[in-house]
Amino acid sequence: MAGAGVAAAVPAVAWAGGQLEEPLIDSVRTALTASINSDAPPVPVFADTESRIAYLRWLGAMSTRLRRRKADLDTRTEFLQTVWYETKRAGLDTTLVLGLIQVESAFRKFAVSVAGARGYMQVMPFWTRVLSNGDPSVLFHMQTNLRFGCVILRHYLDREKGNLFMALGRYNGSRGKSPYPNAVMRASRQWEHHTA
Repeated sequence: MAGAGVAAAVPAVAWAGGQLEEPLIDSVRTALTASINSDAPPVPVFADTESRIAYLRWLGAMSTRLRRRKADLDTRTEFLQTVWYETKRAGLDTTLVLGLIQVESAFRKFAVSVAGARGYMQVMPFWTRVLSNGDPSVLFHMQTNLRFGCVILRHYLDREKGNLFMALGRYNGSRGKSPYPNAVMRASRQWEHHTA
């Protein structure tokens, strides 16, 4: 039984690639750091009842789909609420980010890739040195990981002038190659939600 406890404490390996460290000009570094450091909690706020109902329907549908990967309802709800919040905050498509998380970590909070990327969105530890206090362990904190991942993906989309294929390749460290972007797009289709 002691072996089982030790195995559970070891992070699961993820086989996705990782972002490549690139020099950032000061204005970009400052903007990214500000985006990371905002302390806003992931609590949804809605302009009207219709928007709130649409969100609750989405949350219910996604929770059902995610049940086999995250059995605990509270854990599922907190995860989905945070993904929704961070994607909206970064101006990203929530469906796309769920597909990316599926490919990167298979929804495992403590996943570590062979390249050293960590957490749900497989963020490379150098980002904590570039944008934060340099402590890579923060990448295992759910909201921190999702925020870093979404801000980094938004940055890559901006750098690639909205070209999703190139931005996804850059996110994975395989810019210009099709397997990773294609895998994310395929996975994202599983997370589509159409309102009636």
